[in-house]
Amino acid sequence: MKLHLQERQGEGPCTVFVHGFGGDLHSWDRLWPLLGASRHLLRYDLRDFGSSLAESDESFAHVDDLAALLSAKSIAHCDFVGVSMGGAVALRFALDHPELVRSLTLISPQISGWEWSAPWAAQWQKIAGFARAGDMASAKNLWWNHALFATTRASPAADDLRHEIERFAGRQWLRDNHEMVMPDIERLHELQAPALLLTGALDLEEFRLMADIIEASAENVRRVDIEGAGHLLHMEVPETCADHINSFIAQQVSPARPGTLDGYVPPRA
Repeated sequence: MKLHLQERQGEGPCTVFVHGFGGDLHSWDRLWPLLGASRHLLRYDLRDFGSSLAESDESFAHVDDLAALLSAKSIAHCDFVGVSMGGAVALRFALDHPELVRSLTLISPQISGWEWSAPWAAQWQKIAGFARAGDMASAKNLWWNHALFATTRASPAADDLRHEIERFAGRQWLRDNHEMVMPDIERLHELQAPALLLTGALDLEEFRLMADIIEASAENVRRVDIEGAGHLLHMEVPETCADHINSFIAQQVSPARPGTLDGYVPPRA
């Protein structure tokens, strides 16, 4: 499996970006130019998203793909940034491979193996039903109008989101070959990497609950709740996200206690 990626060479440990469901590496376009100009950055399309086309129907795990990608690129001890489903991938990677993770930034993250509420599941089934009936246009229209994206639709990033949904092939609505996983909620207390948790005050309650659980379960988490923003913070308020990410990655290692959040100073508003 060959993953499509974009890399910007630079100094220091690599920062790896993991996009959310329905996205691709261009999901980071509004944030990408605002990150440290000299920093080593890598973003990629998850398997069967964007230009990373699956070569078979075999089961797989995004975490395994990520580990293989880093090995192929000879990249170790990285900073990770993941949003929504990509946050779940980054979090699971940090739990499975703590030796490779220097820091973790989670933007409106999911938790792998989460048991979704009945309303969420019903809406998802409705979208998938249109896709499986061959009406991908209606499926995408429902996804665009999902309550999850209400604040993004009302933001300057609305066109970016619309184009992202237009690019999305919707293969996961037809069939999803990702292997079943045990819930990560049972092992959040094992998280070792310093983590910055960025959440939107207007995000859906289900995602805010996941963030609450991560914050309460893992020791080394600093949460920043952003007023007036929803789920896709990296698109809605990219400058604010970039300020926090840049500050966190630059300051998260404390000279007194390496690998802790003691050195993190949030940027001024």
